[in-house]
Amino acid sequence: MCVAASHFRCKHSSERMDASKEDLWSRFQQFYFEYPSIGMALDLSRVNFKPGFFESMAPRMEKAFQAMAELEKGAIANPDENRMVGHYWLRNPALAPTPEIRKEIEDTVNAIKAFAADVHSGTIRGSGGPFTHILLIGIGGSALGPQFVSKALARPGGDRMQIRFFDNTDPDGMNLVLSELRPVLDKTLCLVISKSGGTKETRNGMLEAQAAFQQAKIDFGKHAVAVTGEGSELDRYAEKNGWIRRFPMWDWVGGRTSEMSAVGLLPAALQGFDVDALLRGARECDSVTRATDKNPAALLAEAIHYIVNGRGDKSMVVLPYSDRLELFSKYLQQLVMESLGKELDLNGNVVHQGLTVFGNKGSTDQHAYVQQLRDGLDNFFVCFIHVLENPKSIDLEPNVTSGDYLNGFYLGTREALFDKNRQGITITLKELSAFSVGVLIALFERGVGLYASLINVNAYHQPGVEAGKKAAAKVLALQIQILQSLQSPMSSEEIAKRIGSTEVETVFHICEHLAANDRLKRVRAQNPFDARYSLP
Repeated sequence: MCVAASHFRCKHSSERMDASKEDLWSRFQQFYFEYPSIGMALDLSRVNFKPGFFESMAPRMEKAFQAMAELEKGAIANPDENRMVGHYWLRNPALAPTPEIRKEIEDTVNAIKAFAADVHSGTIRGSGGPFTHILLIGIGGSALGPQFVSKALARPGGDRMQIRFFDNTDPDGMNLVLSELRPVLDKTLCLVISKSGGTKETRNGMLEAQAAFQQAKIDFGKHAVAVTGEGSELDRYAEKNGWIRRFPMWDWVGGRTSEMSAVGLLPAALQGFDVDALLRGARECDSVTRATDKNPAALLAEAIHYIVNGRGDKSMVVLPYSDRLELFSKYLQQLVMESLGKELDLNGNVVHQGLTVFGNKGSTDQHAYVQQLRDGLDNFFVCFIHVLENPKSIDLEPNVTSGDYLNGFYLGTREALFDKNRQGITITLKELSAFSVGVLIALFERGVGLYASLINVNAYHQPGVEAGKKAAAKVLALQIQILQSLQSPMSSEEIAKRIGSTEVETVFHICEHLAANDRLKRVRAQNPFDARYSLP
């Protein structure tokens, strides 16, 4: 039977959520679940479930549980690449399907902690002394998880090492980061993270950083660490150039679920965070979310399925009432949208599935877009994330602190949306710690996996991402053709004809880009499409 069906069989509420306060209290008791072992609660009382919903979902839910069990045992879950999907093994190596994989995981965690200890003690140091700063170079899953965890677990007095990120190929963004790091470049440790080693944004960031180190007359290799697949382009480059260390990325860990691998654990350990607690939180949440009764990940997946009609009809607005969780919505955007945004289902049918995620933070949202959430389009549901424990603060008024205001705004916004029949889910954490961050990551990883099974899509591949990369490569190849073909001033149409391309619009945009950056001369015309371009 469905994880929730037996619990809800005789307790369904009315279709609308316009019940009296007494009825609402009864409904809350029915749909509020506490999980003391992981310091979390889940409240679905603001979801307008129709009678019989959970019973109707039982067959699909059982199938989803079976698929998840097979995945954890090492089944090929990504048939496109013939890969297993093993992020659950990262926090519980005993689940790994082979002794070799188990040993690799355990050895890597131990190596990360030993390396961080050597860096902190100064045994491993930069050319200017002990390392004090980190430059993490990565994109997507190689940056979003570390960014989220860094923000969530930052220490008020400062972390063991300060971290900055290259997470794009924007030279302006990289220059801003380098302007901060130049005074301490000789004490900066660079973490270059790319599974394949061929990700262009990461490769570009590495080369930009390497150039900055060379300009400062610092040996980049003695400041660089690679996190990559064994034998990858980056792995070979790091070995050839004498980098300090190389840590593994395995093909059975996807970028969006890699926070518990070296991708996330290495920067976390270097910043001084408790990686054992992070892993323990995820492991304990995994245990709770394998249960067949009141499973929070299953309930979350079923509630979302109900609200969005299993079709992504509504967006998920993530509202954490904690500044530290501000980046969680960005992290979830990749985890959810890359996992669920698919053209085809597992049977090859065109389904165009997905779930849009966006968010801000409370109570900033109250001064940003809650107006539309309450009174505008009913095309969303809210996922509130509430943290019970707040740091101590002064009494702003008798018996009222800043934390009390934050709690009041959370409850007030929740009530204001409920009054307009806007649906929502609330996740409550007892505290914000490395353990609870691990819980939060694991809850959504499993919830997304189960939801993917409910809608019959493959959560573990991303063909659309590869399509975008291939299209970008074609643009750059076209740019080289343009620069090689220009001998006299020509319009974009003339250039396209000369190089035998039908992509006239793309040629126009490339020429405009090159001219704006003084790599082509542009002679204006009355019609912008008649502008002529030549080499400078």
